[in-house]
Amino acid sequence: MTTRGSTRLKIWLVLVGVFALGCVTGAFFDSAYRLNAGGRAQHEQRGHRGRDEMFERMKRDLGLSDQQATEIRAILDETRNGFRSLRTEVRPRYDALRQNSRTRIRALLTPEQQQRFDQKTAEMDARRDRDDKKDDKKDDK
Repeated sequence: MTTRGSTRLKIWLVLVGVFALGCVTGAFFDSAYRLNAGGRAQHEQRGHRGRDEMFERMKRDLGLSDQQATEIRAILDETRNGFRSLRTEVRPRYDALRQNSRTRIRALLTPEQQQRFDQKTAEMDARRDRDDKKDDKKDDK
């Protein structure tokens, strides 16, 4: 085989290798995304039902009397309301930290990058707001 033929063969092998790695990487990320999306959907479906199942298992495993179960249920409800209140109280501090970091990052970006960054952060914020509303609805049940 000539040097020119050997070089062409090497180029084709590199191209095929890169293509194969791209396929494998794409398949991996696709399956990871689908797995994560499926887990999130199952978690959302459990919601209130999962909380009830956990309480019933606790009641059964500990052999709680009706009186104990009633009082423990009240404690768990109070705790859930306390978590909700704390989340509402602390949320502004998280938002301030997040906004500060975004401002600092934006200052380092080109105008085109800033536009893409703003789009991505808006998508993340919308997803977070949507998830928070779902969580609030679950807590209300």
